[in-house]
Amino acid sequence: MTALTLYPMPGNEARAAAIARALGGRVEVQVAACNVHRFPDGENLVQVQAPAPGSQAVLVCTLNAPDSKTVPLLMAASTLRDLGATQVGLVAPYLAYLRQDRRFMPGEAVSARVYARLLSAHFDWLLTVDPHLHRIHDLSEIYALRSRVLHAAARMAAWIQAHVDRPLIVGPDGESAQWAADVAARVGAPVVVVSKTRLGDEDVRSTIPDLHLHLGRTPVLIDDIVSSGRTLVAALDHLREQHAPPAICLAVHGLFADNALAAIRAAGAARVVCADTTDGIDAPGVEIIPLDEDLAQGVLEMTSRGCSQSAPAAARASSTIPGERA
Repeated sequence: MTALTLYPMPGNEARAAAIARALGGRVEVQVAACNVHRFPDGENLVQVQAPAPGSQAVLVCTLNAPDSKTVPLLMAASTLRDLGATQVGLVAPYLAYLRQDRRFMPGEAVSARVYARLLSAHFDWLLTVDPHLHRIHDLSEIYALRSRVLHAAARMAAWIQAHVDRPLIVGPDGESAQWAADVAARVGAPVVVVSKTRLGDEDVRSTIPDLHLHLGRTPVLIDDIVSSGRTLVAALDHLREQHAPPAICLAVHGLFADNALAAIRAAGAARVVCADTTDGIDAPGVEIIPLDEDLAQGVLEMTSRGCSQSAPAAARASSTIPGERA
């Protein structure tokens, strides 16, 4: 296997260093500089350390708050390829722009497909964690590159086993049911799912099953993404109405838009725990589940498959991507 160089985009330095440590002894790896200078007019200048001849380059950039990150990221990928990297991969624990996966109203952009084209045109492969998929069932339907999805359920279950006696796993809505059921099976705990109706961006109505069959258990709310926090707040309100013990909120991706974290705590969450997939989660009291070993193993598997650049070339040559009509 050729040499492997990790290039962390700004804010991802600690994540890249942890992945490199986890890879230590299994592959020749180094962490190189990737600097972004922002001019007063808002444009960016990207400068990367030149890759060693014949090496594989891996950009590390989680993609919450993607608009400010994407242009520098694509510049870095293109520059690494220009400077001789045999392969350019992307580690993005959180993958953005999957919400809008179809045209709901006339004239709307199908953001998931647009963003997939951008990344596919510049990278050979993509490694991410639990993407928020709905009508798109697999990344290969929209991404014209090799992709690998990691799942945080095992790490979340291990955290629960280490910190919670007699848990009751609660899915705060139907979309979270798959994650809640998976984690519940791993810890051998019962699971209930809240029935939710979303009337607007911040207007959520929900009902929760009767919890009398689960007296004495600590509710653990499991969700894949916490953005506005309204779904968790509604579930916490129902738990409090049924006199359940203070609940733990456990999520894969903690985005915490606006005052979401404060609202979740005010609704009675005893603990807030997230996997380490986004940057900027530095609020006191938010507990982090590291995924370094999982990401390192994913990088090892993706970079061991050879050094083909066919996927980005194909993406540049055609505007049609898998799963979309020409």
